[in-house]
Parts: sequence; C-alpha cells; structure tokens
Amino acid sequence: MERSLLQRIEVFLKESSMPPSVFGRAAVHDPRLVSDLRGGREPGLDVICRTEHFMNKWRADRHAGRVVPQGDRRSRAFRRTGKEARV
Repeated sequence: MERSLLQRIEVFLKESSMPPSVFGRAAVHDPRLVSDLRGGREPGLDVICRTEHFMNKWRADRHAGRVVPQGDRRSRAFRRTGKEARV
C-alpha cells in the first residue's frame, strides 16, 4: 500500500531530526507545509515532486557524508560538513 506524502515526510522528519517548519521552508519555501498537510491540505503534483526531490537529495548528501542531522535546531536543520569534520 502506497504511503501518503505526509507519512513519508513524518518518517523523514524523524530520520533527519529536522523541525517541520524548517523542512517546509527548505523543500517548498512554505514553513506551514507540514502543519497544513496534518490539517488536511491536499498537495499538488508540484509540491509532491519538490518535497520528494528534497528528501531524496538530502538522503543522498547524508549518505555521501555532506550533511549530518543536527537535532532540533530552529535556524539550521543540518550543516554541511567540511574537510575538518571528515576524520
């Protein structure tokens, strides 16, 4: 059974330790995206594609070691790792 976009986002938020507002702003420039989806908003195809692309890119960057989860930080949900962090 296909999971809804909201279910996939919820899994991503737990995986990345990213606050919902930071996710919405980074993925589709809408900090209320997750709360609106939780409230019953039906996303359009463009929103679905942009959120999926953001989550896939973040996971690929994490797998490659370019980003790491930062916990519940409101200003930045992740930071880019530098050469000094790759030990």
